[in-house]
Amino acid sequence: MSNLQSEQLLQMETTCGSLLYELQIIWNEVGESDKDRDEMLLELEQECLEVYRRKVDQANRCRAQLRQAIADSEAELAAICSAMGERPVHIRQSDQNAGSLKEELSKIVPQLEEMKKRKLDRKNKFLEVLEEIQIISSEINGSTEYSSSKTVVDETDLSLRRLEELHRQLHALQTEKSDRLKQIQDHLCTLNSLCLVLGMDFKQTSSEVHPSLDDSEGCKNISNDTIERLAAAIQKLREVKLQRMQRLQDLASTMLELWNLMDTPIEEQQMFQNITCNIAASEHEITEPNTLSVDFINYVEAEVSRLEELKSSKMKELVLKKRSELEEICRKTHMVLEADSAIDYVIEAIDSGDVDPACVLDQIELQVAKVKEEAFSRKEILEKVDKWLFACDEECWLEEYNRDENRYNAGRGAHLTLKRAEKARALVNKLPAMVDALASKTIAWEKERGIDFTYDGIRLLSMLEEYTILREEKEQERRRQRDQKKIQGQLIAEQEALYGSKPSPSKPQSVKKAPRMSTGGASNRRLSMQAPKPDPLHSIKATPHSRPTPRKADRIHQNEQLSNYLDDGFSALSSGEDSASST
Repeated sequence: MSNLQSEQLLQMETTCGSLLYELQIIWNEVGESDKDRDEMLLELEQECLEVYRRKVDQANRCRAQLRQAIADSEAELAAICSAMGERPVHIRQSDQNAGSLKEELSKIVPQLEEMKKRKLDRKNKFLEVLEEIQIISSEINGSTEYSSSKTVVDETDLSLRRLEELHRQLHALQTEKSDRLKQIQDHLCTLNSLCLVLGMDFKQTSSEVHPSLDDSEGCKNISNDTIERLAAAIQKLREVKLQRMQRLQDLASTMLELWNLMDTPIEEQQMFQNITCNIAASEHEITEPNTLSVDFINYVEAEVSRLEELKSSKMKELVLKKRSELEEICRKTHMVLEADSAIDYVIEAIDSGDVDPACVLDQIELQVAKVKEEAFSRKEILEKVDKWLFACDEECWLEEYNRDENRYNAGRGAHLTLKRAEKARALVNKLPAMVDALASKTIAWEKERGIDFTYDGIRLLSMLEEYTILREEKEQERRRQRDQKKIQGQLIAEQEALYGSKPSPSKPQSVKKAPRMSTGGASNRRLSMQAPKPDPLHSIKATPHSRPTPRKADRIHQNEQLSNYLDDGFSALSSGEDSASST
């Protein structure tokens, strides 16, 4: 006990003793009995005891309150530290030198206040993050009813780990929002380009999807429903674009056909050049504004209708033109046009209105397409036929050249003629291989298409077969003439051996010419029945007008002509070789 407390207690005892002494003096003067004095002293002691007891009870209650306050503060501080994920700040000392309860309470209260302040700051951070999360979530979900008062923070977990998780969640939502905004912006750009091409109002179209999309600066709705509706609107416009594009391309094709049919001047075609240039364009290539607008398509339809009316007025001319085109294709490809003697009747029916000219024109166009297709398949064979016919011409020229007795005389251009003869002989030597290759190609063509390959109405294989037969006959005639020449040579040798003299040159010449003259005479007699003498090459051809269909009598007649011609040619060729050998 300190000196101050001892002095105070001593002073208190002194005061109590003096008061008791003074009380005794008063009792003496009053004359109080000892019994009364004892009772008064006992009462005084009891009252003092009650006072002490009250003070002790009050002190106990105060101590209990201090302990409770310390415990509550420690519990609250521990709860705050636990919620914030931190270690407890205050740890009570268990040694004997610990301070008083008030000192301990005075130490823990500032720590508790500091932690409460930190907890409040941490809670505010949680509120900020949660509010942003809820706002973005509401935008993504398409909910417009959001109130910050509804934001609730779980105060049992205010740790930095939880705050970091919320930050990550917020960052993910912000990224998703950014992606959605970009996606919506891309959709809007696509929608705008489609509206420009189709000639539609972009603002009205976008506002029909969602009113917020029309505001270029405001916040746009980024919900799944808005994105889906925007994508559906784009898909719908794309379908409309494809339909209109197909319609415009059909109109452009019709326009080109009508231009070609009526030989429309280039100046008139230039006005619609931007349409015809897109006739084979794909969807993404058509981007110019109003290219597929309703007004523009109606304008093109009006032009096509005008051309159709003009076509109807010129249908007779177009039918004749197409018919001429068909005949020209058949002439160039040596095909016989099907008999159509009713063309004059068709023209009269068109004039009278009994026949739809469009149907007639369609039929002729189908024939043209069919003939063009067949002509394309005949191209390679016709090229070989041309080479064969050219070789036949060269063969005929070579035969005429061999008949000329003055062919070796030196004259102007003789060396050029000699060079041509050498080339002609080389080409004629290739004729058998050329005929075989042409026949193989023709057989393959007929097998593939199931029809005969005709050349000016005559089957090409028959022509080749006849040419081969006649060529073999000519070869046999040449061998026969060679054998006869050999026999004549033997006879001359025998005459020289018998008579010892050489016959005159004129006599054997006449002997050698006798059979040739008889052959030539027979040939001339055959040809005299067929005046005038036909061209040897044209004898194996038939024009579409003179030979619409090959007949057996005509083919026999033609074979006789070709046989006569080839007989004369081989005779001349043999005489030419004889004269060449004699010289």
